[in-house]
Amino acid sequence: MKHYSLISNSIKCALLTAAATASSTVLAQDEQVAKKIERVEVTGSRILREGAIAPAPVTVISGDQLVNSGAVNIGEALNNLPALGNTYSMANSGRFIGTAGLNILDLRNMGTDRTLVLVNGKRHVSSSAGSQSVDTNTIPSVWIERVEIITGGASAVYGADAVTGVVNFILKDNIEGLDVSLTRGFADLNSYNNKKATFSYGSNFNDDRGNAAFAVEYSGQDSLNALDHPWTSTSFSSLPNQAQTDENKNSADFPDDILTPNAGYYAINDSGVYALEDPTKLINSFNPDSSARDLYIGNNADPYSCANCDFFNLGQFEEIQPEFERYNVNFKVNYDVTDDLNVYFDAKYVNSQGESIGQPAFFFFDSDNSIKLDNPYLDPSIKARMQEEGVDSIMINRMMSDLGRRVENNTRETTRFVTGLQGTVFEDWELDTSIVYGKTELDRENGANMILANYFNALDAVEDANGNIVCRSAEAQADGCVPVNIMGFGAPSQQAIDYINTVSIGDSTIEQTVVSASLANGAIYELPAGYVGIAFGAEYRKEESETNEPDNAEGTFFNALGEDKGSFNVREVFFEATMPILTDLPLIQDLVFDTAVRHADYSTIGEATSWKLGLDWTVNDELRVRVTQSAALRAPNISEVFGAASQTFYSVDDPCRAENLANLSNATTRSANCSALGVASDFNSGYDSASLDGLTSGNRDVKGEESTSTTVGIVYQPEFLDNALLTIDYWEIDLENAIDTIDAQEILDRCVDSTTGINNQYCNLITRNASGEISLIQNSVLNVAGQKASGVDFELGYDFDALEGSFKTRLIGTYLIERKDYPFQDDPSSYIEYAGTTGEAKWQTNLSLTYAKDNFYSTVETRFISEVDLYTNVDLASNSNPSNQMFYGKYFITDMTVGYSFDSGLGVKVGVDNLFNRKLPYGSRGTSAGSASYDNIGRFGYINLSYSL
Repeated sequence: MKHYSLISNSIKCALLTAAATASSTVLAQDEQVAKKIERVEVTGSRILREGAIAPAPVTVISGDQLVNSGAVNIGEALNNLPALGNTYSMANSGRFIGTAGLNILDLRNMGTDRTLVLVNGKRHVSSSAGSQSVDTNTIPSVWIERVEIITGGASAVYGADAVTGVVNFILKDNIEGLDVSLTRGFADLNSYNNKKATFSYGSNFNDDRGNAAFAVEYSGQDSLNALDHPWTSTSFSSLPNQAQTDENKNSADFPDDILTPNAGYYAINDSGVYALEDPTKLINSFNPDSSARDLYIGNNADPYSCANCDFFNLGQFEEIQPEFERYNVNFKVNYDVTDDLNVYFDAKYVNSQGESIGQPAFFFFDSDNSIKLDNPYLDPSIKARMQEEGVDSIMINRMMSDLGRRVENNTRETTRFVTGLQGTVFEDWELDTSIVYGKTELDRENGANMILANYFNALDAVEDANGNIVCRSAEAQADGCVPVNIMGFGAPSQQAIDYINTVSIGDSTIEQTVVSASLANGAIYELPAGYVGIAFGAEYRKEESETNEPDNAEGTFFNALGEDKGSFNVREVFFEATMPILTDLPLIQDLVFDTAVRHADYSTIGEATSWKLGLDWTVNDELRVRVTQSAALRAPNISEVFGAASQTFYSVDDPCRAENLANLSNATTRSANCSALGVASDFNSGYDSASLDGLTSGNRDVKGEESTSTTVGIVYQPEFLDNALLTIDYWEIDLENAIDTIDAQEILDRCVDSTTGINNQYCNLITRNASGEISLIQNSVLNVAGQKASGVDFELGYDFDALEGSFKTRLIGTYLIERKDYPFQDDPSSYIEYAGTTGEAKWQTNLSLTYAKDNFYSTVETRFISEVDLYTNVDLASNSNPSNQMFYGKYFITDMTVGYSFDSGLGVKVGVDNLFNRKLPYGSRGTSAGSASYDNIGRFGYINLSYSL
């Protein structure tokens, strides 16, 4: 009988499926081969083979694992994996306008736009305007079979925007029966709670030729304010180290600042803070009746903050968990039109609502926010002191809490339809042709949005001839102006608040259309070492995005955003092949070559090509080696090309100020350039201590960014230890011509430090007024940056029987070697090293242990994050001893579930997340992109009831 190699058996028995799911359990002629194949069943290829042979590293998470926690959103569970960053989790999704409630994945922390998210191997419409980022909340958790995370060579197989890899959600096929579940969870230390309910029913019809299924999900969670949690209610501030002297300032024992609890700003509060005798001594405030009171700042203070004093806790404006609700309705049907061809149709509707409650409007060292001497709301004692000091107005720093906290409500509606035909044609070719259409509509409501003109008109109050307090401007009076008193918390009247505030409503629409077709044959030609397999196809895709800002947003406290509108289309062809080269030689049981290429023609940047080369070397029955080398060109997304100018604010130091010119090695060059810009040599205005106006926008001339990826790994399945698996994969990703914006300070410095004068691209972005002060900084995306990341992924699994039951163990981990960000790729000596800093720990691991006996099961999972630095190499280059808190220590967090499945179909599961109540790192609230890696809820218990029929 002829001998077939392992790769030959695999290729012959596994062909391309219509969903291009890149995964299959492979049949084999030999029982031993089949046993090997079943143990790892995933691959990052359109030609289906055993996952252990796959030349690209793949991590697989089952659907059951994803929902085996107290989180009601699958994105929260995925973000706990070592390969994914917490860029957008529930805890930090409200950091930017229009993002509240989003769960967006970020492989390797290299940017959400560089992670391609697929559902059954197909594109999914974005949930964030101007980008192609997919909100994982739109994916039905009840139907998830597994999730495959693929690194290396994914761009050529799936699309060029898979720069860092692909996250592919594989949904269940041919769903039969009824499944319902209800989950309710409550925190131990605070009022946070969540809930989730799912319903799924599917059935075959017409003698099992067809299958139809329907699913509905609801999930939601309450908001949690920082002051309502004992871990996050304390206010911290970094204050100058009073023990530091000129003699010991360079000693590690005497850092510059001390992170101090029970400390915060005294220079601003919600009653109003002002100075009279000395403008630098902000020790005056107001009582609720507008009378004066002194602020106690204690003996540990800087010009703005103090400890154990009359400080203002800004934590009251921070939501560490947002309010969120989601409704997800899904329908799918497929039918065998012939014995070889199946037609399918999927439809979904998702409604998600996220709320972000932030700070109110505020004024901090804004001279326009001043009370004039003739203001009738002024307390007589304050007016008398102003007259004594010869002061005609007082500037007030104030949080406008009594006018209302700014609230953003985001309502997203996503619809998606997929229809296609898959099956066998021409006897042994697998066909998949499909049409995908998706649409996301966002309505964004911003409440308590201050109309600045109305506010300043209302602030300028006077007394009329009849003794009535009115607005000074007669024109404003005619427009309904209501005077406002801001001296003291609660002083503004409701009528004034209604006049000052407005609700701004904006909307976005995102549309995606994809038409694709592919053919594959896993055994097209037999070579001496086995069968050649190929896959090829074509795809047309159109992406459209439009954002309409509210008509009443201009001139409000809310940043004036541009109205983005743009679209692009791309035509792609792709080809993939796997070719066995050698077999049955010493130390070479099989050697297989893989290659893939994808050529795209974008309407925005023109042609782009991605490619992959791979080798899979089976040394023997136990050991395999896999290597890939790939390249990709990511086209810019819609906002990067068509993004309209949006308002922002920058905090910078003007390099032309006299104090910033002193003792510089390039002072002559900088001085000459500042003079050429019209700035006087003695210019030393302190205006830039406040935020400066800026504009950010896309760039019609931006080009695609280029990346190369390398992976080298081993797969070890020891014969002496059945059901054990070890994989170790080194990966490296280099990104060139990266699309990025330039730091505002860099724009200023590079403008005036140019040795060729001021006729450069940086000076063109800066506008100065007649006095030399910067009035505007413009910023648009450019192909200026670079990134480089490398690390080692590893996985160890061992299943065994013991204690009259079965155990399954799994360790997944990543060691991050480097994660460099080059702001200017033409200067490789200047970079920011993020590896080992907050959110990007050197070591991250997940260990799970599951025990099952009859109908009983239990799982314990522990996540580990190694110690991380709070400062990067760039931070420490200018100051090696900035703070007494330089790092967050090692972090372990353990979750546990216990469940029982009754024979009747009823299931009961009880779980506890953060079983040992592991606290946040000292001083953290867990709401930034980095610190969101740490749990900010605390011990959280939940119960799940389910029924299957």
